[in-house]
Amino acid sequence: MKIAVKFFARYKELAGTAATTIELAEKSTAATLMASLEQQFPALKLTPERTLISINQDFGTADSTLADGDEVAIFPPVSGGSDSQKFALTDHPINPESVSQMVVHPHTGAVVTFTGVVRDNSEGKAVSSLEYEAYHDMAIAKMKQIADEVHEKFPDVVDVAMVQRIGHLEVGDVAVAIAVSSGHRYDGCFEACKYSIERLKEIVPVWKKEFGPGGAEWVEGDHNPSLK
Repeated sequence: MKIAVKFFARYKELAGTAATTIELAEKSTAATLMASLEQQFPALKLTPERTLISINQDFGTADSTLADGDEVAIFPPVSGGSDSQKFALTDHPINPESVSQMVVHPHTGAVVTFTGVVRDNSEGKAVSSLEYEAYHDMAIAKMKQIADEVHEKFPDVVDVAMVQRIGHLEVGDVAVAIAVSSGHRYDGCFEACKYSIERLKEIVPVWKKEFGPGGAEWVEGDHNPSLK
């Protein structure tokens, strides 16, 4: 069977390609696929602790059984266009006010917006610019999942919107904007917005590369949804 493989962030650089096709025996697992990839691309080191996989745009594990035609993405823990602009990736500057307006309805009484901005330092190192990369279709799906989680956990929330910037960003640029609305300012709006950004950093497949005087380095998170 044939498996379509996509690489993201540092794995794309190590493999020297963004995509490939691997032929495996029927009912092979993701672990078998990763072993085959390491043979084909010797620079790859797909350790379970630092490697995430998705199968048809949902998180999988090394034990997951693959089927002919599956699309598997290989990427590190995330650092953190659709049927609605409320969940989007863009390579253009983000206007937080526009994101806030997406969640305003006649019965809206409060809107809380989180705006993430590129700063000039990270863990004691100078940063001159960032580059963001995303697994587009899965990122949009996970944003929608987060919105569903918000509505379940905070039933008074009216609406949720989140927009993530990709591509090259300079210090001071807006990297992400999340807006949450509710009928009243005490109806879980603040908590829901905080929950949304924390979940985005955990499960939305977006990575950043930091550029500074010492060179460039991919930044990876610590949360691996594939590990229990």
